[in-house]
Amino acid sequence: MDGNGRWAEKRGLLRIQGHRQGARGLRSIVQVCGSRGVEILTLYAFSLENWSRPSAEISLLMKLLKIYLKRERLQLMKDNVKILAIGDLERLPLFVREELLKSMEATQNNTGLKLQLALSYSGRNEIVRAVKKIMAKPSIRWDQLDETLLERNLDTGNQIPPDLVIRTSGEFRVSNFMIWQSAYSEFYFSEKLWPDFDEAELNAAIDSYQRRERRFGGLMEEKMERSRR
Repeated sequence: MDGNGRWAEKRGLLRIQGHRQGARGLRSIVQVCGSRGVEILTLYAFSLENWSRPSAEISLLMKLLKIYLKRERLQLMKDNVKILAIGDLERLPLFVREELLKSMEATQNNTGLKLQLALSYSGRNEIVRAVKKIMAKPSIRWDQLDETLLERNLDTGNQIPPDLVIRTSGEFRVSNFMIWQSAYSEFYFSEKLWPDFDEAELNAAIDSYQRRERRFGGLMEEKMERSRR
């Protein structure tokens, strides 16, 4: 969700006001995804690299995250949304982890959209942590390591890979987001800064995705032949 700071600076506002504006638009984005049958929506809310930002900004972001989780919990329950989280969560302040756990526990039996927050997250770090988890299991030999085993130990576990990755604010890079899982994802690059990213732009991204042919490295003829078997 990139562009909050630039949105504020363009308007002569403090950066935190851009983050607040970005948070306000989340409800409608979540509801559109739910109505369109999206199974999992992952929001890249705070990267591992973001810890290098000024401490005052980090402190305000953490407080804003707590406010969002507390404020939206009832609405998420009404919308049958299940909260998940990925990332190096131990680095989050205790008051954020506690609020996150409350939301995850309150929504754990919901069966609708899975809203997954990527917090203190880095795709490279996720892979390293997965390898360390595997290495810590004495019952597993090095020659047993394969893609399936590694995927099971990622933060996303047995989730399906993301079909579509949307990048906002006119940037053309993945910024260390789900670099393993998005190997065959489709990408949509939006010029809009995150606070301006609305339902219309989200629908445009999904519609663009639905018009594409996904071959996963193969030929369309091979894909059609497999589907007929």
